[in-house]
Amino acid sequence: MKTEVLIIGGGIQGCATAYHLARQGVAVIVLEKDYVARHASGVNAGGVRLLGRDLAEVPLSKASMHIWQTLDEELDADTGFHATSLVNIAADEADMDTLKAREATMHAIGHTHEQILDRQELREILPQVHPSCVGGATSKLDGLAHPYRSTNAFRLAAERHGARIVEGTELQSLRRVGSTWIAQSKSHSYEAATVVNCAGAWADRVALMIGDNVPLSHAAPMLMITARMPHFASPVVGAVSRQLSFKQFDNGTVLIGGGAKGFADRATNTTRLDYAKLAKAARTTIDFFPIMARASINRMWAGLEAYMPDNLPVIGPAVNAENAFHAFGFSAHGFQLGPIVGKVVSDMILTGQAGFDLSAFRIDRYDRKIL
Repeated sequence: MKTEVLIIGGGIQGCATAYHLARQGVAVIVLEKDYVARHASGVNAGGVRLLGRDLAEVPLSKASMHIWQTLDEELDADTGFHATSLVNIAADEADMDTLKAREATMHAIGHTHEQILDRQELREILPQVHPSCVGGATSKLDGLAHPYRSTNAFRLAAERHGARIVEGTELQSLRRVGSTWIAQSKSHSYEAATVVNCAGAWADRVALMIGDNVPLSHAAPMLMITARMPHFASPVVGAVSRQLSFKQFDNGTVLIGGGAKGFADRATNTTRLDYAKLAKAARTTIDFFPIMARASINRMWAGLEAYMPDNLPVIGPAVNAENAFHAFGFSAHGFQLGPIVGKVVSDMILTGQAGFDLSAFRIDRYDRKIL
């Protein structure tokens, strides 16, 4: 089966890339070993976050946030996006010093979207926050979306433009013969001029098939959701120096994250929960919001996520092969970047230009370090 571009992986990065290519008339096939949004792209916390980004990611994140504002209209779908704002809470003066130092750095390079909150301003936004908290920072553009619906919206839009999504088809081998990439599954062979590696927690294996080596690891970030509670928090909430992440939905349920990791086994496609770490995450939530002591947990789960050592993704062309590109390793904060990454990868394929400085995201950035 022949196509112009073959994308490996049906997460939000792969589906967004397929959408941007297909709408330009490019023939695209997406190979997904399970089903679209099965792993990190469909089971994450849904945070659409610009606040607190690594400086290298800020330009991409700002561009992606602009896309999120009108993404429902563009894709003709309900992604569940709401610009509720995000607040990172400062537990003490040391946290405030951290925020003020970051503000100075951000302003020096022209970014003004993060705003410092004093104690009173924090309480006006979050009346139930613990009285000891001294302030925080906020980004009013930030918010949340529904991960599965968002990823599937890109998938359906890509299909409307002619892309083909092939689910339940695991890549077995990938090799280059002349100017053609030949991919083999158990039952089919695919030929493409260009290949894109969006394989998430399995992306290092695909990278090796392409010819690139990368120090990728994988883990299982865990989430909990409560029964309905009286409404007490409109923004998405995080903390400066502690593992805190939660958001309250319109129906009153509260989603609790924070980065605690369970046990991941990518060989069997399974995860297991670490209940001690979940208990610690619950206690941290109560420390910041005493009202959460009355919460009842309804469900807990974990997804498979890919991590780079520096927690920055790999985005860009392969270094050891032509007409191959990578977009993976988003280290539990790639959901918000999905819309812009899809456009950037599409632009690189179509024009050879990304439109952004991607040097921090090179796949060989560890190979090139001088020890």
